[in-house]
Amino acid sequence: MDLVIRGARVVDGTGGPSYTADVGVHEGRIAAIGRIPGGGRRTLDAHGLALAPGFTDMHAHSDLALLRDPDHSAKAAQGVTLEVLGQDGLSYAPADDRTLGEVRAAIAGWNGGGPGSTELDFDWRTVGEYLDRLDTGFGGEGIAVNAAYLVPQGTVRAYALGWEDRPATPAELDRMRRLVADGLAQGAVGMSSGLTYTPGMYASGAELTELCRVVARYGGYYCPHHRSYGHGALAAYAEMVGLTREAGCALHLAHATMNFGENEGRAGELLALLDAALTDGADITLDSYPYTPGCTTLVALLPSWANEGGPDAVLARLRDDAQAERIRHALEVEGADGCHGVPVDWSTIEISGVTDPAFAPLVGTRLDGWDTARRLLIGDRLGPTVLQHVGHEENVRAIMRHPVHTGGSDGILQGAKPHPRAYGTFPHYLGHYVRELGVLSLEECVAHLAGRPAARLRLPDRGLVREGLRADLALFDPDTVAAGSTYENPRALPAGIPHVLIGGRFVMRDGRRTDVLAGRSVRRTAHPRTHI
Repeated sequence: MDLVIRGARVVDGTGGPSYTADVGVHEGRIAAIGRIPGGGRRTLDAHGLALAPGFTDMHAHSDLALLRDPDHSAKAAQGVTLEVLGQDGLSYAPADDRTLGEVRAAIAGWNGGGPGSTELDFDWRTVGEYLDRLDTGFGGEGIAVNAAYLVPQGTVRAYALGWEDRPATPAELDRMRRLVADGLAQGAVGMSSGLTYTPGMYASGAELTELCRVVARYGGYYCPHHRSYGHGALAAYAEMVGLTREAGCALHLAHATMNFGENEGRAGELLALLDAALTDGADITLDSYPYTPGCTTLVALLPSWANEGGPDAVLARLRDDAQAERIRHALEVEGADGCHGVPVDWSTIEISGVTDPAFAPLVGTRLDGWDTARRLLIGDRLGPTVLQHVGHEENVRAIMRHPVHTGGSDGILQGAKPHPRAYGTFPHYLGHYVRELGVLSLEECVAHLAGRPAARLRLPDRGLVREGLRADLALFDPDTVAAGSTYENPRALPAGIPHVLIGGRFVMRDGRRTDVLAGRSVRRTAHPRTHI
């Protein structure tokens, strides 16, 4: 036995009762559970600690961070052993040279790596090549934590037909189908969309349904950031349920919430919609973060027509006074689709990050109106990220209780003051919502953060504490675990999670990050079915 963990409180990820046991690890897998006589090459006294499967961040924005930062304590210190990348329909594969450059500019606020950045060599183009890059990581050793990938529908659309607001031709739709199929065949676990982001938002329901048919053939799931979290949110959720059911595709709703004033107290209506579909046989899960503010890029709030054509076209419109006035009217009076159909309240928009240090004094301040927002967008070349203070605590709690719920940080790691969820989501669930509020039991919460995500990802050797499964494990103190990150100090690491193992190797030991790079890409071997 390589390692024997003595006397842990085993919270096994099923939601069933916890129990005290020794856990033996050998050659990267759980070899024994129970009373283990003798010892291993190493022994860890875990009395007073809970032992759980490593947590899965079902909505992560670490697409470049994993390649840039070998430490990556933002997630490793939370007990996260697997992140799902390629979110919100925009990431870096599949792409040609043109598309990759456009996407780098469009989501520099999420991930860095914008035009002119030399931190990384973007030497991949296909999904398989990107996953290979994760596997080789730093000097061929790998990356900090494991990573799965979703084919990003917005990037696929940009690749096939550019950033235009028009229907795809039959030939373009065929090309998108092939790109999605290739990505799934190369190891992606599903497909994501960002339907308030260009160019993904330009896809009709019929176009999305056709792509979801491809996802279903490969046994993947569709993960949409749907068309509205504000005005018309329920209709947007219903659209996703309807089109995936027509396509025969599993559905996972990204950062599912009910935001803005008109949705206060309406989480029950969303859950009733999902319960009706589940009762009727739909395959649906969702994720959420345990905080009320959202986080996105400032440019994402603009109306879709203002974002058409890509970043250079957006900047040209912003510089034109007449076009800028039209954008202001859409934002402040009509309610832009990028702002979820709700007229923007600038006092809820807090600048969390910029790419140009000249604008650093604005970080942490609330916007005072369109003129400042316009100047910032132009001067920082669409780079600013923002916190949007529009959520409701009762909705957050109601949604996290649902039995198909999973945990996802939606954590943007860029910016001087990122959302604290990037560094705090998982300990915040365990400390605040389990220990302090009792919204979930410890056993239920671990099922939400580990067992259920593995089932959604169809990874049979992860997510539970069972003999024969991978030894991806988190050990934490239920009495002290807590997020360290706050809005004032968002990069503070959590307390009460001393040990984290991936493949039986310590990536966190005694509360400190080791130099182990045990993470690899997690690929689903998918073969298309001829019939759905």
